Amino acid sequence: MIQIETERLVLRNVLPGDEAVIFDYRNNELCSKYQRGQVTDYEGICSLVDKHKEDYLTTDEPFMVAMTLRNSGHMIGEAMVMPGGGTFSIGYTVHYDYHRKGYAFEVLTAIINLLHQNSPDWDFISFTEPENKASIALLTKLGYKNMGYLPKRNSYVFGKWTLPETEAEIASAVAK
Repeated sequence: MIQIETERLVLRNVLPGDEAVIFDYRNNELCSKYQRGQVTDYEGICSLVDKHKEDYLTTDEPFMVAMTLRNSGHMIGEAMVMPGGGTFSIGYTVHYDYHRKGYAFEVLTAIINLLHQNSPDWDFISFTEPENKASIALLTKLGYKNMGYLPKRNSYVFGKWTLPETEAEIASAVAK
């Protein structure tokens, strides 16, 4: 089970009952504008919650983390961590009512630091569209470096604690 506390948040497993909140923000233009491949139909979100309700922090398979306010328990977003091949790729969505309040920075700082502590030799990679200035600023603030534009993903790739082999692989893909 996942239970991480930060100054203002509790990060926990998604739970039955979270579906309505997830459905709301995933179907709002402010949140969905830069999201790709996210499940947005209610039935699909119910299946997603059911699939990830017993996740734990692992390097073996993707896991989902709910962001909740510490003082009320209200869910305000999620992060999805996709580990594989020595690399963590992290995606995140914060409810539109909680944008620009530092919650994404707080959540990602906690998750990234914990994962790096447990797997210090792993790379951290995130992708973001060129127009998503808020995510670009967030990743930069988190210490990620812009490794270039990846045309086949129509995204910039950002890396943190990347190994030389990973950087060479990304540089090759960016050059194409």
